[in-house]
Amino acid sequence: MGQDFSALGMPAITASDGAEGSTTYSLSLQILLLMTALTVLPSLVLGMTAFTRIIIVLSILRQALGTQQTPPNQVLIAVALFLSFFIMGPVFEVLYRDAISPFLDGNIGIERALTDGIALLKEFMVVNTRSDTLNLFVDLSKSGPFATEAAVPLNIVLPAFITSELKTAFEIGFLIFLPFLVIDMVIASILMSLGMMMLSPMLISLPFKLLLFVLVDGWAMTIGSLSATFMV
Repeated sequence: MGQDFSALGMPAITASDGAEGSTTYSLSLQILLLMTALTVLPSLVLGMTAFTRIIIVLSILRQALGTQQTPPNQVLIAVALFLSFFIMGPVFEVLYRDAISPFLDGNIGIERALTDGIALLKEFMVVNTRSDTLNLFVDLSKSGPFATEAAVPLNIVLPAFITSELKTAFEIGFLIFLPFLVIDMVIASILMSLGMMMLSPMLISLPFKLLLFVLVDGWAMTIGSLSATFMV
């Protein structure tokens, strides 16, 4: 039974029961819920999308190149954000068609829209979560076993997904770091053999690493390979 707050001196914040058990919220309460949702939106972007894996890999790539703050953090975040939208595009299309659009048209309530939307995001997270990591958190919660992976509750899927993303991102970053590490070792060996021990190997190897990265079209290769690691 919905509670009417008008008796408490807040007539603008009301919730009333409608037909078939639905609940209708006042405009002020809907705006309040929307503003609350916007405060947790950054956490949702970080924890429920492809953003985490992408930003970690790009950060490791910048460190491997040895370019310090180039590209700057703002550029890396923008690239990771837009690439996340590109990868999550099919999921967002289904989310808008099945949850957001029916809610805006008034065909379903906000509870049904949230339930359907979270179910779609959970499906994406489960598909891209390692089975061993998911099983680890199921064992830690002591709430299993579950018949299917889709039956795993969201409070287990979220930490399993973010942990799996961290592991995958560091594995990809390790593979990206190796060729640049080889260049650094070769340059350091050459400088030592020439007796130039006071000259920084990082300073000499930087143009060679940039040249190699440009010749192999590194940005397109990295972003393309990174996008292919996701299953949507």
